Amino acid sequence: MAFRHLLRRSSLDRFSARLFSSAASAPRPIRATLFPGDGIGPEIAESVKQVFNAAEVPIEWEEHFVGNKVDPRTESFLTWESLESVRRNGVGLKGPMATPIGKGHRSLNLALRKELGLYANVRPCYSLPGYKTRYDDVNLVTIRENTEGEYSGLEHQVVRGVVESVKIITRQASSRVAEYAFHYAKTNGRQRVSVVHKANIMRKTDGLFLKCCREVAKNYPDITYEEVVIDNCCMMLVKNPTLFDVLVMPNLYGDIISDLCAGLIGGLGLTPSCNIGEGGIALAEAVHGSAPDIAGKNLANPTALLLSGVAMLRHLKLTDKADRIHDAILNTIAEGKHRTVDLVSLNSGAWSS
Repeated sequence: MAFRHLLRRSSLDRFSARLFSSAASAPRPIRATLFPGDGIGPEIAESVKQVFNAAEVPIEWEEHFVGNKVDPRTESFLTWESLESVRRNGVGLKGPMATPIGKGHRSLNLALRKELGLYANVRPCYSLPGYKTRYDDVNLVTIRENTEGEYSGLEHQVVRGVVESVKIITRQASSRVAEYAFHYAKTNGRQRVSVVHKANIMRKTDGLFLKCCREVAKNYPDITYEEVVIDNCCMMLVKNPTLFDVLVMPNLYGDIISDLCAGLIGGLGLTPSCNIGEGGIALAEAVHGSAPDIAGKNLANPTALLLSGVAMLRHLKLTDKADRIHDAILNTIAEGKHRTVDLVSLNSGAWSS
């Protein structure tokens, strides 16, 4: 399923045939911010642009690249102008970004979430037809609080040899992400919301998160509500992921659980993601790494960024375009004629029963 192969003339014709059944007049272009990212980011972003062009998606990209020095206005390699672009356009797509470790500046992803108020990370996780893993019929969504918790960035040294990291949980952020989770469940025909926590140990922080979720749940009587301790949740997901529908959780737990769920269906290279912010901002992203070791070698899998682009189109109410691209991606994977190295190695018979 190498999309470089798809973009050869003969394959592109077959792929494009799935994208549209009849010609349509082109609507007025919608401006969207594009962060191609680092490593393999630019090449998979190029694949997205080519597929969107083939599907005649009315998107006009405004591209921004990570700078080569820290912008004091953002305290990261992200420029203020790039953040303003997302604020102005209200929607964007982000490739993988690499942040050097321990260099005295903020993570690029953390900077984006903080500066743009991207409070909820939404990751659908579903089995792909024709692509066999250990699990069948996985169909769940993780919704992660994106702005606080252990990722608040508040760390200091108490004395030499002792450091302290502060976990922040607030009523405002907890209620906001809980409300989004239940609203998402209701509008997408989901039946159950599971709150993941560790309130048996962190009684005040996770206890507050639980309290806020319980309060919101009362407004959605048609949605089944349950609470699951984080460690038990991991075990249940591995044993039987079909037990879950929508999961909502604080930041760190969401980081862990969402990656675990990606592993159930084949990995981060197949998993879409979208960050939701106040005022309707949406920044879709590929959540896998920048993989600099394979950059430029025509090995990278663009599926995650393509599916994230589909999520962006759904946010923009371009449902027809989103459905056609989504179906074309799934059909291409199911055919099995063109697959990137990661999909071939994972699906080479290891999961046969």
